[in-house]
Amino acid sequence: MQKVVNAVALLSGLVSLSVVAGGAYLYLNKDAMIENARQRAIEEVTKTVTEALPGMISGAMPKMPSATGDILNTKPAIPGL
Repeated sequence: MQKVVNAVALLSGLVSLSVVAGGAYLYLNKDAMIENARQRAIEEVTKTVTEALPGMISGAMPKMPSATGDILNTKPAIPGL
């Protein structure tokens, strides 16, 4: 029975040490992890906007007319000609 109690105590100590070590690692590296996440988010947003931009621009721009004046071209664009 004493061996089981010692094993449980040892495992409990290892779990506690791992929690403390993990917390210390996160605390010491939080700035680098936040900056890394920020950079990846900026890259993804830039990539997505860049891919969507040509379609948005071509959809928003009207077609240039091939001729000016009346739709049926019965009147000249410049009066008096």
